Amino acid sequence: MDGNNSDEEPRLGIEPETFRHAATNMVDYIINYHRDIHKRQTFPDVEPGFMQARLPKEAPDYPESWQEVFSDIETVVMDGMTHWQSPGFFSYYPATTSYPSMLADMLCNGISCVRFSWASSPSATELETVMMDWLAKAIGLPECFIHGGHGPGGGVIQGSASESTLMALMAARNKTIRQELSRDKSLRTHDIVARMVAYSSQCTHSCMDRAGVFALVEVRKLPVGKDGVMRGSVLKEAVMKDKDDGRIPMFVCASIGTTPCCTFDDLEEIGKICEEQEIWCHVDAAYAGAALICPEFRYICKGVERVTSFNFNPHKWLMVQIDCSAMWVRNSDDLINSAEVNPLFLHHKAQDSAIDYRHWQIPLGRPFRSLKLWFVLRMVGIEGLRSNIRRGVQEAKHLERLIRSDERFEILFPVTLGLVCFKFKHPGLLLEEENSLNERLYQKIHNDKRILLVLAMVNGVYFIRVCTGSTHCSIAQVNKCWNVIKEMAEQL
Repeated sequence: MDGNNSDEEPRLGIEPETFRHAATNMVDYIINYHRDIHKRQTFPDVEPGFMQARLPKEAPDYPESWQEVFSDIETVVMDGMTHWQSPGFFSYYPATTSYPSMLADMLCNGISCVRFSWASSPSATELETVMMDWLAKAIGLPECFIHGGHGPGGGVIQGSASESTLMALMAARNKTIRQELSRDKSLRTHDIVARMVAYSSQCTHSCMDRAGVFALVEVRKLPVGKDGVMRGSVLKEAVMKDKDDGRIPMFVCASIGTTPCCTFDDLEEIGKICEEQEIWCHVDAAYAGAALICPEFRYICKGVERVTSFNFNPHKWLMVQIDCSAMWVRNSDDLINSAEVNPLFLHHKAQDSAIDYRHWQIPLGRPFRSLKLWFVLRMVGIEGLRSNIRRGVQEAKHLERLIRSDERFEILFPVTLGLVCFKFKHPGLLLEEENSLNERLYQKIHNDKRILLVLAMVNGVYFIRVCTGSTHCSIAQVNKCWNVIKEMAEQL
């Protein structure tokens, strides 16, 4: 067909002017969505399979108009959405957002480049390198994690903390294999892997367990005290016992901001043991790492200069859209040597002098994620991000005071950042009965649907967690949350 034929279908699906109109509609819709999100129910009234009944059995043969698609957003998509940006969302950890980040995602999607080497998109690689240095300096990481700093360290943007943990474990595994084979060339790889053991606490995110499954490495879950903290003494005892049993301790995942209760493993003690025993020490700070941008919270990461790799998610608390997970390593060669594959079609003239991030991650292709960091860091600024963190902490402290004022409830862990963990108690109840009481309270709150919380357990104790700091949270919304909790408790 002649390229100038006016009957040719639009190369990008719709005509430019139609796209301009549709894009304007969508931008207005998003702005109105955030303006009126407090009017939406946080958790939807749908059951599994609801979408099958609302959509045709097959895709359309011919194009539908933008207005037809636009009109279905509310009835098809929004009816089944859990609204993470809702002021009633106090669940999990937040996934904050911002208009600068949305703008960056628009540009990223518009460019639609596939990044697997420096040559495939030089600007994307170069911007990521600079942004990871900006971010490392903003949160106070040691110089060893800066590109071009003291050593071969540097940062990379992964899709999630799960990917970062898996990449760190795989790199540690392959490094250990090389070391063991250099000591005894008669060994076989699978025999070495079978003896490996990694460690984390019982409060560490489940992504560590999954990483162990993928890497074929046993993960030993170590106990925590009543404070939810993994101590160096517990780790050392486990390491020495495993070495006596002929095992190979090779990886520790320390948590800074554990998933159930936002406690902080003793990084100083753990890092020292890992240095002494030549064990890879990875820090999962997926949520709490964002707070390091505030100097007053950096004490939670004391000992970070001893660790091998470090990760946190800007998409949790730094106003950056998901997915954006920042990972730094002390020695990037450990990542590259773990996963480097160089087929001819990926060769380029700068490969000996430029960073090829495909060697630092699991997938080959990757989106232009650093644009989000660049836009947010420039348009919000470090002080703006600090204000956002401090707001979330103030909201949590306010809720803590409300809960402590009611003798029916008990705060279980120190409220350091934006997470408050509490339980509903009753004199004379056994642990199992009190656990059941809190399960019932949680279920009533969940069924009520005005707010969204989750249940957690540490050392056999069930409790309810409330996480503040989401995009549209405020002191007023925290007061509403507390009123719902009290109302549901009184019904019990």
